[in-house]
Amino acid sequence: MVGCDAEWIRNVSGIDERRFAAEDETVAALATKAAQDCLAKAGMEASGVRMILVAAGSGERRFPGPAASVAKMLGVEGVPAIDLPMASAGSLYGISLASRLAASVGNILVIGAEKMSKVILRDPMERGVAILFGDGAGACLISPDSGRAEIIDSALYTDGSFSEDLKLEFGGTLEMNGRSVILQASRKIPRAISDLLEKHGRSAKDVSIFLMHQANQNLLARIAQALGVAEEKFYSNIKQYGNTSSASMLIAAAEWVSAQGFEPGVPVCFAAFGAGFNWGSLLAIGTE
Repeated sequence: MVGCDAEWIRNVSGIDERRFAAEDETVAALATKAAQDCLAKAGMEASGVRMILVAAGSGERRFPGPAASVAKMLGVEGVPAIDLPMASAGSLYGISLASRLAASVGNILVIGAEKMSKVILRDPMERGVAILFGDGAGACLISPDSGRAEIIDSALYTDGSFSEDLKLEFGGTLEMNGRSVILQASRKIPRAISDLLEKHGRSAKDVSIFLMHQANQNLLARIAQALGVAEEKFYSNIKQYGNTSSASMLIAAAEWVSAQGFEPGVPVCFAAFGAGFNWGSLLAIGTE
């Protein structure tokens, strides 16, 4: 569609495949499927959820966002459903906020869902942008009581100086200054991770796995190098799905948990970077 071959795409991004949702499948529908799967794995009914946070930068309308529709589809009435209209970093922000609210609110469902295909297939399509993005959704449950891991701390940052370098106007095409995004992400993410780990007497080598927003395989390699750890410590599924924006970190985490999962006392680090620029890191310790 954009006049480039598969080998070029692999070299610049590490992507082999992507998934596109059906034409009539909404962001809220994707989010609901992920939420139902998450609740089933947690052994909880939707009635046990006390708040819903939905991170999505590709919602179909200005308002209301997908969160209210997700609550309706889940059959949850009267529970606050809040939208985080943030690209790429939204699910990390959601988990961080939920970890601070759960003690007073109760169980919080955090969902990241994106339908980026309807964004990137608009004309004119840029080959350096259109090849990157896919559709998907992921979810996690933040509880005040127990779970597979305990969230120890998180750090969130914003720098609006670069807000023009990655943006999506209503009805427009995705605009991205790729050089700026890669440069800033490769500088800011390692620092965010290192500062948080040092705060808690840890180093990058202590971390068993890094679960990051799946933006670009080359970026993951740069961050691993900056932290002085093997690239294999950064879980990666971008090859199969492409960049699914705010859904990607939760999809990666769900797959990693299914394949391996948390170990008692072993640290795991989450991180993301996205439009705004917004970025951050989160430290969790396995409990089971």
